Amino acid sequence: MHLDVVDLRNFYYRTGLGRAAQRAIRSQLTEFWPSAERETVAGFGFSVPLLRPYLADARRVVALMPAQQGVMHWPAGMPNISVLCPETIWPVSTGFVDRLVVLHGLETSESPADLLAECNRVLGPGGRAIFVVPNRAGLWSRSDETPFGYGRPYTLGQLEGQLKTAGFVPERHAAVLFQPPSHKRFWLRWGPVWERFGRRVSTALAGGVLMIEVSKQVYAQTGSGSPEAARRPSVLEGLRPVPEIKPA
Repeated sequence: MHLDVVDLRNFYYRTGLGRAAQRAIRSQLTEFWPSAERETVAGFGFSVPLLRPYLADARRVVALMPAQQGVMHWPAGMPNISVLCPETIWPVSTGFVDRLVVLHGLETSESPADLLAECNRVLGPGGRAIFVVPNRAGLWSRSDETPFGYGRPYTLGQLEGQLKTAGFVPERHAAVLFQPPSHKRFWLRWGPVWERFGRRVSTALAGGVLMIEVSKQVYAQTGSGSPEAARRPSVLEGLRPVPEIKPA
C-alpha cells in the first residue's frame, strides 16, 4: 500500500513528529555516508528528506517516486530533480548509480522481489544501498499516525534474508526513532534524549525503524565471454518541470 505523496510531504515537512523523524534518520544516514563527492546518488520511494545533504558535493542526485505514490517538485526553490516512474522499471541506465537510498519503498511495494532486482540493476560495481523500513518490534509500525504504520514491517533477520536473496551483501545496520510516535509536545521535546539513549542500549530491538547498508554482490567472471549488460534508455535528461509543492 503506497501512501500519497501529499500525505508524506505533509508528515515530514509540516508536523513536529515528521521533522523529528527526518532529523533522526538523516543523522544516521550521514553517519554511514558522510559524503558522496563526485558520486551519483539516487533515492526511491519518498527519499527526499534524506537526500538534501548530498546536493552540494554529489555528481548528480535524482529522486525516483513510484507512480502509485505520485511525485512532487524537489528540491523547493531549485531546479526539479524528482521523477515519476513505474515501481520496477526505472529510467536509469544499468550500473549508473553509486549510492541508493530507499525510504517508504520496500515495505509498501507490491512486488518486493522485482523492486530489489531493479535496485540491484541500477547499482554499479561496488555500489552501496541503504534500505529504511519499519521495525516489527518497534512502536512506530503499530501506529497509523506515521507513514511507518503502513506496509510490511520487518525484523532484522527478515530484512537481511530478503536482501541476500536479491544479491546484496549486508554490511552494517542501525535502529533509529526510539521516541514514541506521538505528536504531543512533551514527547517531541524529549525526542533527542530518547534517540541518544536508545542508540546506546540497542542496535535493532527497540527502535521504530531499521536501517541496513548493503553492497552489490559481484561475481567473478569464469568464462572467456563477456556478456553485455542489458541497457535501458535513460529519460532523466530533458524532464519537464514538475509543479512545485512548497513545504510550509
